[in-house]
Amino acid sequence: MSHTWHFFRAGGVDQVSLRNGADLLALPNLDQKLWVALAMPSTGVDVDPRTLELLDHDGDGRVRVPDIIDAVKWIGATWKSADDVLKGGDSLALSAIKDASVETTAKRILADLGKQDATSISVAEVSGVVEAFASTRLNGDGVIIPETADDADVKQAIEEIIAGAGSVTDRSGKPGIDQAKADAFFADVDKLAAWIADGERHRSLGDATAAAADALAAIKAKLDDYFARVQLAAFDARAASALNSQEPELVMLGGKLLSATHEEIARLPLARIEAGKAAPLEGPVNPAWAAALVTFRDAAVTPILGARVHLTADDYAKVTTKLAGYVAWRAARPQTTADKLDEARIAALAGGTHRAEITRLIAADKALEPEYSRIVSVEKLLRIQRDFGRVVRNFVNFSDFYAKRDGAFQAGTLYLDGRAFELVVPVADAAKHSVLAAMSSAYLAYCEITRAGVKKSIAVAITNGDGDNIFVGRNGVFYDRDGKDWDATVSKIVTNPISVRQAFWSPYKKLVRLVEEQINKRAAEAESRSNARIDSAASKVATVDQRAMPVPAPDADAPLADDTPAAAKGTPKKALDIGLIAVISLAIGAVVGALGGLIALLVSLGVWMPLGVAGILLAISGPSMLLAWMKLRQRNLGPILDANGWAVNTRARVNVAFGAALTRLAVLPEDATRSLDDPFADKRRPWKLYVFLLVLLVVAATWYAGKLDRYLPEPVESGTVLGKHAPINNP
Repeated sequence: MSHTWHFFRAGGVDQVSLRNGADLLALPNLDQKLWVALAMPSTGVDVDPRTLELLDHDGDGRVRVPDIIDAVKWIGATWKSADDVLKGGDSLALSAIKDASVETTAKRILADLGKQDATSISVAEVSGVVEAFASTRLNGDGVIIPETADDADVKQAIEEIIAGAGSVTDRSGKPGIDQAKADAFFADVDKLAAWIADGERHRSLGDATAAAADALAAIKAKLDDYFARVQLAAFDARAASALNSQEPELVMLGGKLLSATHEEIARLPLARIEAGKAAPLEGPVNPAWAAALVTFRDAAVTPILGARVHLTADDYAKVTTKLAGYVAWRAARPQTTADKLDEARIAALAGGTHRAEITRLIAADKALEPEYSRIVSVEKLLRIQRDFGRVVRNFVNFSDFYAKRDGAFQAGTLYLDGRAFELVVPVADAAKHSVLAAMSSAYLAYCEITRAGVKKSIAVAITNGDGDNIFVGRNGVFYDRDGKDWDATVSKIVTNPISVRQAFWSPYKKLVRLVEEQINKRAAEAESRSNARIDSAASKVATVDQRAMPVPAPDADAPLADDTPAAAKGTPKKALDIGLIAVISLAIGAVVGALGGLIALLVSLGVWMPLGVAGILLAISGPSMLLAWMKLRQRNLGPILDANGWAVNTRARVNVAFGAALTRLAVLPEDATRSLDDPFADKRRPWKLYVFLLVLLVVAATWYAGKLDRYLPEPVESGTVLGKHAPINNP
């Protein structure tokens, strides 16, 4: 059957109303283009994370339209009336449950709690049962933890699987293993057991084979080097000298503090190189390798060849051949998740009952999954009853936000600069967030908030007042939804217009700032010159006793040199440039004339003079106001939320009126009284006198320019009074 929808207008967008259960159950048929959001994160929003976890079927940390639709269909199959879901509440009457299996499980939970006669069940009651069930040894998730096993040896095996193959988080939150982890680990154990068994045929010296192979591995590279050098010396007698230690190398060692294991000694040949010479196993050998040679002799050479003090190349080949099979077998050891276990433990795991017992425990745990699912269905029932109305009011539409009931995405309230900012969202990365959020055309301030050593970031939309006193480093206080206060410091600002009123005053504020900057600059320069003169004067006073004797005046009859300064030659100083004075006069006259012309124009408007003044102000502030008006029309919530992982499906505008409600200015209480007697107030200036003098000056300038002659009698016209000196008579 078709459903008649009702839409309300908010944020410049038509949003669907969810008036009753019928609207809710019809949501699967509503065109997704009409949903305000298409996805939301399951964290960082003012909805219980466990509720969002139950809605997020694939567990990817996001709730999407299909998740909402599935929940709506489940509501239709579980509740007798979907109206109850929109009403909300922490508890639900048993008589309101439509699904018989869910109702039966709810009654059983109440009976286990000793509340057989209860007619309703609450979120707290079912949550306690879920937590208790999840904390038991067997909790229905197919994952077991070491504590699941009664046998200490099996418990150790579970710990060894976790250490080698990794863990899976149990429903209790502890690390555990599932069947896949167990199978992978025991498969590796079987590989190692097979490899160990194959090694028995390569133990040519029995239990001593490993020690002999280790001794050979420790000295093999050095013996290979020795016999290669001996063979090269036999090939060419001239090579023997070069292949032995050279005198510069030994001289260099002479100046160092040495030990038998010194690295540079170890690089020298094993023994003196001579053609056809066997390798000495004791006696005059490189001290860095003496101990390794003795170990090799005792562990490998003697058991294979008998007692030896020298080792020929053939003898060396016999030793390596005898141990080659074992060395190759050991090098072929498979890399597995059980590598940390010794051979005895691997054999015990491969041939013991650990595998079967762990499989039995996992199966027993998984067998309880239906029971846990039934309990969770009751938990889901109560959580949806309490939270789903808020979810859809912040997903299908943004009615909570536009009705001033606080949107789920709002994090709290920031108090800063005499204002309370309510459009505050949590931020993970301010730099990354600001790139997209800047597209909202909103004035944003990013703040670092701290409490008890914990640091977080928030983004604040400033939608009323001005930004003159908001700057990086400014401190405020942030109150989260739990009422906890955090220290807040502005760390970054994204500038955009806040209001048309702010834009009107913006050009004048900029002019004042420019004037102040120029005054400060000139004052600083003047102070610098003054300090320089003071330093110069002080230096002259301090060195007055060191000045040279005055030079006698030159003979008046003596001719002056060509490079003598003009002052010394008696050249008179140049008088003040008359042209410069004329230029200054013309400039002053132009300014006065322009000012006079403007005033005369306004005066000529008569009763329309206010409109003329308004036109001048509009010409100055109009461009800023127009730009602000256009930006404010574009200001919307979408990019701010999109930067937080939402998928906002439309423009959620924040116009001037709504922005004023989101940023509350300081206002005195209605019944408050005020005393205007301020003992520390600035002294009042005679502003009325200043205004009178300014008006008088303007009138005088206008009369001087001849702009008032048409309104005055001939005897007092500027042209008559000033004659040829009047600007009007000197075009």
